[in-house]
Amino acid sequence: MGVVKLMVLDVLKPHEPSILDMARKLGSVKGVEGVDVTIMSVDRKVETAKITIEGTDFMYDSLLKIINDYGATVKSIDRVSTGKKVVGS
Repeated sequence: MGVVKLMVLDVLKPHEPSILDMARKLGSVKGVEGVDVTIMSVDRKVETAKITIEGTDFMYDSLLKIINDYGATVKSIDRVSTGKKVVGS
């Protein structure tokens, strides 16, 4: 099975905790080298975030647990790159 190098998630999260807290926690997962969280839309009680994770080999289950612990839900996995290098940009 190929190692995961990049993953883009569409996430629905409450306003609190902040994206800064969530990004730091996701960045602490083994194999994660970088995390980018972009707020795509804001509603009264929630915000939609695009979370991009890049690394050497990380486990989706570890990321999902953190996201769920922060009261957020993964709506979809929008992109995954596996193998020796990330293809495309």
